[in-house]
Amino acid sequence: MIRTFGFKKDSDASFNFNLDSLSENDFQWYWVDFDNPSEPEIDWLRKYFNFHPLSIEDSIYSLNKPKLDYYEGYSFFILNALKSDTLGPTEISLFVDQNYIISFHTESLTEIDEAWERVTGERSNWEKGPSFAVYQILDKIVDQYFPAVYEIEDKLDRIDSNLDNKSSHKLLDDVFQIRGDLLKLRRIVTSMRDLLYRILNSERLPSFKEHKLYFSDIHDHLLKLTDMIESNREITSDLRDSYLSMNSNWMNKNMMVLTVITTIFIPLNFVAGIYGMNFENMPELNWKYGYFIVLGVMIGIGISMFLWFKRKGWFNT
Repeated sequence: MIRTFGFKKDSDASFNFNLDSLSENDFQWYWVDFDNPSEPEIDWLRKYFNFHPLSIEDSIYSLNKPKLDYYEGYSFFILNALKSDTLGPTEISLFVDQNYIISFHTESLTEIDEAWERVTGERSNWEKGPSFAVYQILDKIVDQYFPAVYEIEDKLDRIDSNLDNKSSHKLLDDVFQIRGDLLKLRRIVTSMRDLLYRILNSERLPSFKEHKLYFSDIHDHLLKLTDMIESNREITSDLRDSYLSMNSNWMNKNMMVLTVITTIFIPLNFVAGIYGMNFENMPELNWKYGYFIVLGVMIGIGISMFLWFKRKGWFNT
C-alpha cells in the first residue's frame, strides 16, 4: 500500500495523489509512505525517485542496524522499531530532503500510522516540514521501547518475590531468558541512541536544527532506556547469584543431615558387625540379657552422638 500527502504553501493539503502527478504539483513538501509494498509498488520507488541503488537495496533487504547515510540530494535513515512479541527489530527506511520524506517498511506499523495521523491530521503541523515528520516517527518508535522494559521489570519483581520458593525450578531459566531479552533491547536502543547523537551533531541536516530540542528529548529518552536496561541486567546477575547461593545452601543443609545420619550409624554398624560374626566362643550371645544390653548400648551411642552434634550447633540452621 502507498499513501501520499502533499502540502502547498498558503493552500490546502493533498491526500492520496497519484505518483504520476508528483512532478506536476508544486508542493512545499510531501510525504510518500510505502507500507508493506508489493513488488510493483517497490518498482515505483525505483521509477519515481532518483535514489541511489545502494539506499534502495538497503531498504528492500533488511539486516541493517540503525544508521544515517548522506547521498547527493538527500539523507538516508534506517530506524529500528520493536516487535513486541519477539523484541526483535523491524526496519524503517527514510529518504529525507528539505521538501520530501519517503518512508519504506515491509510491515504495517502502528508507529508509522500514529506519526502519519499526527503530521497529516493536524493542520498546525503541515508547515513544519519533513524534519518534523522524522521526529514524530522517531518519537513513536522510542515510546514503544518503554513498555517492553517495564514488562521486564515486572517479571524481575515477580521472580524476586518467589526467589525463596523451592518449587520454582524454572526460575533460573526465566532469569536467563530475561537476560537474553535485555541483550536484544540493548542492541536496538544503543544503536538508536548513537543515531540520535549523529542527528543532533550533524552539519548536513540544516532543516533539523529548528526541531533540535525535540530530537534532544528523544536522545534523553534513549539514554534513560540504556540506564534502565543496564540496571535490569545487573538485577538479573544478582538474582542469578542469589538463586545459586540459596541452592548451594540448601544442598549444604541436606549434606549436613546425611553426614549426621552416616556418622551416627558408623559405630552402630561397628557394634552390629562384631556381633554378626560367626565365632562359637562369644559368651554374651548365650546370656539372656545380651540382646537387650547391646541394643541399649547402640541406642545410647546414637542418642549421645545426636546430642553432641546438637551441642556443636549442627542443627542451629
